[in-house]
Amino acid sequence: MARIGTSDLDVYPLCLGGNVFGWTSDEQQSFAVLDAYAAAGGNFIDTADVYSVWAEGNSGGESETVIGRWLARRGRRDDLVIATKVGQLPTAKGLSAANIKVAVEGSLRRLGTGHIDLYYAHIDDSTVPLAETLGTFTELVKEGKVRYLAASNYDTDRLAEALEISKRENLASYVALQPEYNLVEREGYEGKLAALVAIEGLSAVPYWGLAKGFLTGKYRPGVTVDSPRAAGAGAYLDERGLRVLAVLDELAAAHRSSVASVALAWLGAQSTVVAPIASARTVEQLDDLLGAATLELAEGEIQRLTEASAR
Repeated sequence: MARIGTSDLDVYPLCLGGNVFGWTSDEQQSFAVLDAYAAAGGNFIDTADVYSVWAEGNSGGESETVIGRWLARRGRRDDLVIATKVGQLPTAKGLSAANIKVAVEGSLRRLGTGHIDLYYAHIDDSTVPLAETLGTFTELVKEGKVRYLAASNYDTDRLAEALEISKRENLASYVALQPEYNLVEREGYEGKLAALVAIEGLSAVPYWGLAKGFLTGKYRPGVTVDSPRAAGAGAYLDERGLRVLAVLDELAAAHRSSVASVALAWLGAQSTVVAPIASARTVEQLDDLLGAATLELAEGEIQRLTEASAR
């Protein structure tokens, strides 16, 4: 287990992404994946109120609802760290005080719980003063509806400003950041943003840790993959992407592991990362990911992947 920032949340080093629940994974499949993740020792589940509004027939909240039903059936709430997000649901969009107060009640109801362990501002909202957002979040913490706060998709300047406001005005502060970060998408996080996370004692919980599925290794030249993410993942099939896959293949063979687990292990080895997020539609897909929680790459292996993925 690893601790998130300055919180007292100890989490499994692989966070289970809930974006597929109620989308490409129906309730029965989702329950099986959640059961298998918990059985392996996993305790960190990530979702959002907006998941999966993009799917035909959905209106948002489907993932939270599936997770809530699973929690009720399994009675595992106190063993788990549940993270969800606010700000992108069409019926409660943005980070105003009014929106947050409406959205949190919806999330709590769908999750069937009295509290959210880690509550993210899903995307920075420049139309709302940071003090208003943080002040409302602080109220939720005081009310016991939220334990800790986090930010997703914040740039360096806005995250720094938010942290400063929390200090200056004695408001609850973000303890984690959820950025897009993986072997083939490094530029947005590495550098100033990662340095700020380190200096302020936050933890990073990267999303798209497998680059929309590209880093599972199933996307290869001449191979057609039937997946809603195929177009996005296929975009990485360039010289650099193939170079990364070649090293991943070699290390996966050496460790008798999956390509996906090696890619996630590289991410987990980065100093500011507490747990990368990865989602699985089936138990078989989850099996390819779980090895990342215990796989320790040698320093030279980490460096090889870092060099192969450099632009």
